[in-house]
Amino acid sequence: MHGRHDDDHLSHTNGAGQHLPRPGHNRREDGSVAQWQTPHIKEYPQSARANPEPDVDLVELAFLRALAAAPDPTSFLRVAQIPFDAQTSNGTRLVLLRIETESITDVGSVMPHLGGGSFRYHPLPGRMATRRERLRFVYFDGREPQVLTLALVRGLRPIQSDME
Repeated sequence: MHGRHDDDHLSHTNGAGQHLPRPGHNRREDGSVAQWQTPHIKEYPQSARANPEPDVDLVELAFLRALAAAPDPTSFLRVAQIPFDAQTSNGTRLVLLRIETESITDVGSVMPHLGGGSFRYHPLPGRMATRRERLRFVYFDGREPQVLTLALVRGLRPIQSDME
């Protein structure tokens, strides 16, 4: 017990003194790490945040940097198995138009006042400024562009075409 509550996420040992990890603040029942951070929530659709793949943000960053360095982006996408012509789980056909990358630096924060009618602004000191990069795939569904994350693109079913 610490901080006036029972700590159910502490490690325990069995009768032989072996360490038995238990789920806690950053662990799932199966023992894998759970990402609890949800920064910039509006940027990520719910389906991308619920992705069971751990460290998908690090995979996206590695993909973004490798794509930027690739001398032939089209071949890189083929090797990475990104479908140019695909189908969603509900049968909608999507064709890849472009890949968008963006570099973002946060230099301030806001906190709403009680009641939400106003807010307080705080510039961030240099050591607290954050940088991130964003990767988005823009597909066309026959009516309008659809912007997808790498996690969503990996869930598409490729359609074989004569052009590939």
